[in-house]
Amino acid sequence: QVQLVESGGGLVQAGGSLRLSCTASGRTFRTYAMAWFRQAPGKGRESVAVILWAGGSTYYADSVKGRFTVSKDNAKNTVYLQMNSLKAADTAVYYCAAAARAFDIWTRTGPYDYEYWGQGTQVTVSS
Repeated sequence: QVQLVESGGGLVQAGGSLRLSCTASGRTFRTYAMAWFRQAPGKGRESVAVILWAGGSTYYADSVKGRFTVSKDNAKNTVYLQMNSLKAADTAVYYCAAAARAFDIWTRTGPYDYEYWGQGTQVTVSS
């Protein structure tokens, strides 16, 4: 089992920045990839960014490319999401997720490959 705890959400004005953190505990040696998803009211859960735990290759959704950066600190079992130039459309609950089995993170962008999820953290961007 892997436990995930997110932090760093909040209220920010459009154009501002936030950094989300997600710390993993438990059987983290089995982690293949960690991801950030978001879910806005009335919408499905969408992938925002993914990072491979070994090697650090990344995937970004088109809507956040150039604005968001995913990174990790293996020693701290923590993944980060730096969000810059935030827009009102970025308002959502952001979830951290971890996958134990290998898959193609660039073609399989749905939530079904991730076994472990955090509780979510609210990000609200005011326009």
